[in-house]
Amino acid sequence: MLTPVTRRKTGVTALVRTVARRAAALPLLMALAIAGVGAGPAQAADGDVTWTVRTAANGYGDDRSSYSYTVNPGGQVKDAMIVANRGKSPLELTVYAADGFTTDTGQLDLLTENKKSVGIGAWAHAAPANVVIKPGKSAEVPFTVGVPGNATPGDYVGGILTSLKQADEAEGINVDRRLGIRVALRVSGELKPKLAVEDLQVDYAGSANPFAKGDATVTYTIHNTGNALLSARQSVSVSGPFGWLRTEAGDIAPPPELLPGESWRMKVPVHDVAPGVSLAATATLTPLITDASGSTTSLKPVEATAHGWAVPWTLLVLIVVLLAAVIGTYVLTRRARARRKAREDARVQNAVEQALRDKEQGPGGRPDTES
Repeated sequence: MLTPVTRRKTGVTALVRTVARRAAALPLLMALAIAGVGAGPAQAADGDVTWTVRTAANGYGDDRSSYSYTVNPGGQVKDAMIVANRGKSPLELTVYAADGFTTDTGQLDLLTENKKSVGIGAWAHAAPANVVIKPGKSAEVPFTVGVPGNATPGDYVGGILTSLKQADEAEGINVDRRLGIRVALRVSGELKPKLAVEDLQVDYAGSANPFAKGDATVTYTIHNTGNALLSARQSVSVSGPFGWLRTEAGDIAPPPELLPGESWRMKVPVHDVAPGVSLAATATLTPLITDASGSTTSLKPVEATAHGWAVPWTLLVLIVVLLAAVIGTYVLTRRARARRKAREDARVQNAVEQALRDKEQGPGGRPDTES
């Protein structure tokens, strides 16, 4: 794998990280390339300065793209990196190890030299730590990885780095170009691969059409709570009450491989969800673990469910309006009936009173008296 790294534009197959600062005190620009994907050396090039790094051919292999070991607590391994100066001037490089971590973009990055490492970056040491290579020449840089006796079993990832720092007076910056090779280390002992689904939430967005379906958004965090490097297959579904109206999210891109303790936030859209008032969102993860040979094994799935609301507000408003109209009509009808009854009662009452008066007056309008 040939991986060009420059100050102004960067492009690598495995990883590039660039940070620029123009502060007067300590302006710095860093570019990092890590070999570990595909075969062949990684290369850094900037004008007349060009160098490559690759794994040394030895008992661990002749054509490795990265370093991979399994070591018992208290044990150690010895290996080497080949550094070649492809430029026209002597090249002085610093060689050191650093712990790895997953960036927000899902890429592997390595801690800078001024950051404290607690795993591979603390256990691996190159000898010498500085190397000078003549133009067109190569140098083998040995390094040792010594695992402490009390090291926790599980997976660790880091890298062996070469670093070149130069000042660019024209642009007023210092340049630190780092070129390295990934190191994957498994400390022997009980392996406990485990993923957890945390902070699962579901939100729903309907449409103005009271009878149309809407979209749900399911968010959750994948947390590697075990001691093994893991990725996962994942599926997400949303259903209404009693599991009715179930809708699947479809294909979901896998998360990056997560180191023990790392987390990755997911946001999954689910389309054509019926507004069933009450929603249940379910996220299912199938952890994937890769062994030293590159074979991937699926582990027991883990699942989490959260509930939310999918209220069809437009339909609800329509129902309220219709219900208000029905109630209004009923009330008006009752009032009209009451008025008619009151008028009829008054008419009957008047008729009765008139009949009584007529009886009291007798025939001819004279009062009716007894003889």
